[in-house]
Amino acid sequence: MTAMPDRTRPRHGGPDSEKVNGASLFAGAALMLSGPLSILMGASGIAEDTLFAASSHYAYRFGLTSWGVIHLVVGVALVVAGLGVLTNKSWGRGAGAAVAGISLITQFMFVPYYPAWAIPMMALDLMIVFALTRFHVGTSGGQ
Repeated sequence: MTAMPDRTRPRHGGPDSEKVNGASLFAGAALMLSGPLSILMGASGIAEDTLFAASSHYAYRFGLTSWGVIHLVVGVALVVAGLGVLTNKSWGRGAGAAVAGISLITQFMFVPYYPAWAIPMMALDLMIVFALTRFHVGTSGGQ
C-alpha cells in the first residue's frame, strides 16, 4: 500500500519559506534590474558625465554630484529591497513598494536632466509598486 503524503504537517522554516508568487517574483526581478541601473546612473552623475543637461529654470535643480548620490543611494536601497522580495522576507514587500515609490519620485524630478532614461524608469517603478501593493493571498493550504 502506498503512503499518502501528510499535508497537515507544518512547513519547516517559518513564514519566510513559502514560495514567491508571480507578481512578487516579477517585482523582485524588476527591483534587481532597477537598482543596478540606478547605481550606474548615480556613478555617471558623480563622475559629472556630459550625458545630462537641464534648463536653468528648473525648480528641482541640484548639481550632478547631488543627483549622482541620490541615484546611488536609491539604487542600493532598490537592490536590498529586491533581495528581500525574492527571498520572501516579511519586510520585503513593504520595503520594495516604499523604495520603488521613492525611486518613482526621484525619477520624476530627474526628467529634465535625461527624459529618455527617467520616463521608462518611472514606468518600471510604477509596475513594481503595483505588483507589490496588489492584494496578496498567502498559500497556507486553507489554514
